[in-house]
Amino acid sequence: MQNMNREIMRIALPNIVSNITVPLMGIVSTAIAGHWGTDSAATIGALAIGVSIFNFIYWNCSFVRMGTSGLTAQAFGAGDWEECTRMLCRALTVAALMGIVTVALQWPAGELALWAMNGPEMTRDYFYARIWAVPAGIVLFGFNGWFTGMQNALIPMCTAITVNIIHILCSLWFAFGLDMGIVGIAYASVLAQWCGVALSAVLLVVRYRPVLVRVKWREVADLEPLRTFFRINRDIILRTFCIVAVYTFFTGASARMDDPALLAVNTLLLQLFTLFSYMNDGFAYAAEALTGRFIGARDIESLRACLRRCIFWGTVVSVVFVGIYLTGWRELVGLFIDRSAPEAPRIVELAGRYIIWIIIIPIASATPFIMDGIMVGATQTRVMRNSMFLSTAAYFAIYYAGYPLIGNNALWMAFTLYMFLRGVLQYFMTKRLRMIEGKAIEN
Repeated sequence: MQNMNREIMRIALPNIVSNITVPLMGIVSTAIAGHWGTDSAATIGALAIGVSIFNFIYWNCSFVRMGTSGLTAQAFGAGDWEECTRMLCRALTVAALMGIVTVALQWPAGELALWAMNGPEMTRDYFYARIWAVPAGIVLFGFNGWFTGMQNALIPMCTAITVNIIHILCSLWFAFGLDMGIVGIAYASVLAQWCGVALSAVLLVVRYRPVLVRVKWREVADLEPLRTFFRINRDIILRTFCIVAVYTFFTGASARMDDPALLAVNTLLLQLFTLFSYMNDGFAYAAEALTGRFIGARDIESLRACLRRCIFWGTVVSVVFVGIYLTGWRELVGLFIDRSAPEAPRIVELAGRYIIWIIIIPIASATPFIMDGIMVGATQTRVMRNSMFLSTAAYFAIYYAGYPLIGNNALWMAFTLYMFLRGVLQYFMTKRLRMIEGKAIEN
């Protein structure tokens, strides 16, 4: 059991370091928006809408990482280096094509998104600046999915730290030094993402040149593995579309509420939840890599130990964050806003009304992140998809039933139960994980 804990931590801890830099980047961006200009709430709101649009794009492209990770991990567990190399080629090719298409369609997609989200002119400028980071971001999904499947969390960590340091430093310089505001944050993202691609390519060659084999492109394009790749990715795309719909609706519903300050408040509180989610995702990535590896190696005993310990560590993280939010929420909220701004006391007061949901959510979310990782590693993407369909339907039903009665609390209640249902449904849909264990026998 101690060996299994070490294996989990070997993958989880670098991923936690990588992931913690992502909300840190969001925190810094939100803080810059809150301190730039004379209307903090308006600037934070404009940035929130812009970020939501790009979340929609990136989350719908995240299947490149997830689909690559599970299949690569299973090939790694089986010792099939040729298939590992082919998976890298497939992932990067698909990622590059998607990036090109996204840039080519930037005007119709951007205008539609801005109209749907009621984005102001500030958000429009942000969108058309940051769109050039999207191809690099999708290619990084391909690299990181492959590295995770190869049981390597150190390279994605180095890349993530580099990307986010560049983004933070350039955001501060562009926004304040060059007085570009949130457009400066967008251009900082472009520069940082492309630096990340360059670094990933260099580290790939340095670390994996001995094991990468020469493959023929007709083998990369072989229909049978491609069918498996796209079947898995189809389910992940549909599942991710539901996630994007939930988060985008959350921001849109916040923007449409009677009190304009609620958009800024909900954005700040969601940043606190994001801090927890990226921490727990470190163990989800460990679950991806190890589940796929043990299934590929047909090691049923190690697989069982991996499933139990990953769920345990996910629960520990949840309990820790309940304590952090319970005792330090005021200090965390204060990081995002200029306390001298006229609207600052109002934002803190409103945040206090809804902070109970942020305290509850880590417990409700103890299992869904880990279960997602297990499903990706086992390539049980149909379970992920179906559980997400049901959870998303419940989310909208709870919101529309509760909003006339409890207002913004209905939005948070719907979101909390949506997270809870994701984990519970996947657990029971896999017959309490017995289906996952069976994959190691039949594989």
